[in-house]
Amino acid sequence: MDSTAQRVVLVTGASRGIGAEAAVQFGAAGAHVIVNFREKRKRAQVVVDRIIGAGGSASTLGADVSDPEQVTEMAAEIRQAFGRLDTLVLNASGGLERDADPGYALRLNRDAQVNLATSLLPLLPAGGRIVFVTSHQAHFIHEKTDVPQGYIPIATSKRAGEDALRALIPEFRAHGVGFTVVSGDMIDGTIIVRLLERRDPSSVESRRAAGPLPTIEDFARVIVRASTSAATDGETFYVGGDDYLAATEASR
Repeated sequence: MDSTAQRVVLVTGASRGIGAEAAVQFGAAGAHVIVNFREKRKRAQVVVDRIIGAGGSASTLGADVSDPEQVTEMAAEIRQAFGRLDTLVLNASGGLERDADPGYALRLNRDAQVNLATSLLPLLPAGGRIVFVTSHQAHFIHEKTDVPQGYIPIATSKRAGEDALRALIPEFRAHGVGFTVVSGDMIDGTIIVRLLERRDPSSVESRRAAGPLPTIEDFARVIVRASTSAATDGETFYVGGDDYLAATEASR
């Protein structure tokens, strides 16, 4: 590929779910997509093959984003292959894994996000953008009290990550790089919803009762839009949960 003719987009945690669909949609929009994965190389390659099969351009790049050394290596590989990075989508998150230690959610959802943003910022040219992906349960955790019990540590750490990234907006702005947030209601078909359905089914049922949950495709579409649309620094793009948003606004 001619790296000067295409926008270069890195999507973290892109081997499945929202990240994979966002990667596909970025590819359909003409970008070269770097599909990041931690362990699932074959899944990531399936995403790349899907993009290329549709006439797009993509490649895989394995790295555990919670490991600073691997992030440094990832940045070096991107610099060598493309010379720059136009869009960074901070999608990778976690904390509900069975083997996760108590501090893992904060390391991944806050510390790793800050390290990714600061490590890759030198690759982003003026006009580039960083997009942070989160959930309503995390974004509004300080205003809302009905966060599913099992999701509270993840929601708290995700909000901590968002706050830490927002604190970096002056640094992003100094580089001419924008920063936006995409927050979504529970997204149908994601691993988070499937895990919550097993651990706290009533929390998912209550959200479904409020109306159809957004789909992975819906959410990915907004991520792509948030990467290019005119937006103020720190602007949040919301996906679904109209009743949730209205209730939160009324409580302010």
